[in-house]
Amino acid sequence: MEENTKGYAPEEENDDDDYYYQTDVNKSLRGYKIVIAILAIILAAISVLYYNINRRQQLEYRELEVVRDSIKNDLTNLISEYDSLQYQNDTISARLVEANELVEQLKYERRLNYNRLRAYEKEVGTLRTVMKRYLRQIDSLNSLNKRLITENVSYRREISSATLRAERAEERATELKNKVKQGAVVRAREIALVALNAKDKPVSRVRTATKLCVSFTLNSNELATPGNREVYVRITSPDGYILSTEQTPTFEFEGGKLNYSASREVDYQNEDLEVNIFYNGSGFAAGTYKVQLYSDGYMIGSTELVLR
Repeated sequence: MEENTKGYAPEEENDDDDYYYQTDVNKSLRGYKIVIAILAIILAAISVLYYNINRRQQLEYRELEVVRDSIKNDLTNLISEYDSLQYQNDTISARLVEANELVEQLKYERRLNYNRLRAYEKEVGTLRTVMKRYLRQIDSLNSLNKRLITENVSYRREISSATLRAERAEERATELKNKVKQGAVVRAREIALVALNAKDKPVSRVRTATKLCVSFTLNSNELATPGNREVYVRITSPDGYILSTEQTPTFEFEGGKLNYSASREVDYQNEDLEVNIFYNGSGFAAGTYKVQLYSDGYMIGSTELVLR
């Protein structure tokens, strides 16, 4: 009995060791699994966090790009507005250069952040403020220029109207003056041509005459200036020649000189005045004679008479 007991006891002791060893292994495996699971969870969380961070950064960068593009568009429009001013000004030219430089900087800007973009926006705002100020000044100048042009046109119209009125008044004055001057001319009437002999007697045949007598009456005229005046007579013979002396005297008429046959100074006192003017000569031909009278720069009368 004792041997059997001793022989059974060791066998039971080995089974317990295997059991405890198996239990320890299982616990270790469970621990590893738990660690692996925790690591997997941590890795998954890190992946999700990295994805979210990366996505957020991409969104923020896209937003920054949108802001940058908006600033570039504002600058481009601002440059176009500066160009459209067409105004020679050193300040505007400098601002235009500055705007172009900002556009170039934005093209090659790689480090986009809100602070830099806000700085760009601030500069764009400054440029736009300057441009608006100059636009107001230009509008004010344009308004002033339009007002001055309108006033100038008005003044010109008034001056033109006044000049026209003055010219018309001058024309009327000149016309009136000419009428008065014409009205002041002493005219001749009842002009006659008579052939006379050496004894101043009328002859029936002009070939026998030694002189010709031109008789006429100067009309009374209250507008005329009284006093002495010279009267010239031109006698044109039937063959078309002006009868004159060897000296061929002349008088001024309408800027030129005319030769005459005879002249006489008379004392005119605004009343009818009978005048005789004689032309001495010989060898007169029968036919139609033309008689013209001049005084004070005017032809005061004319007629045609037939002498036999």
